[in-house]
Amino acid sequence: MFPIQQPFGDFGVRIRGGYLSTSSARILIVEDYEPFRRFACSTLEKSLGLHVVCEASDGLEAVRKAKELQPDLIVLDVGLPSLNGIEAARRIRKVSPGSKILFISQESSTDVVQGAFDTGARGYVLKTDARSELLTAVDAVLRGEQFVGKGFSGHDFGGVAYSQATPPC
Repeated sequence: MFPIQQPFGDFGVRIRGGYLSTSSARILIVEDYEPFRRFACSTLEKSLGLHVVCEASDGLEAVRKAKELQPDLIVLDVGLPSLNGIEAARRIRKVSPGSKILFISQESSTDVVQGAFDTGARGYVLKTDARSELLTAVDAVLRGEQFVGKGFSGHDFGGVAYSQATPPC
């Protein structure tokens, strides 16, 4: 259902002026729909240097795992049982402030996306665009940049807007 994308690029985590080896980019995947969670995990694990340290299927579990593991990145769905992704992100900010958050969701309402960015999230990708945007979004967020998927072209979320990447010279 979701083809696996081949690895590309050098995913680095910007730490105090230098790049940390990508082998230490630790990721928590939070998704209640198991087939999509499998897709996300497989895509990220096959990419050079990314390591999925844990999976969670609901918002409360996400908060607990974030506190326990302190991952570099949390890939978080909005529509989760027990605690929605937006509220989970607010709580995660308190228990794991160093973790970056990338939302990946089927929710395309601009109000929901703005709410996601209001939690301090660094990126938002629609699930329908995940095959082409997930790795790019993870790369951007791990480098400290913000990312908004192409599904939101023309929208500005408090200074975060989609902009088509310029190919390297």
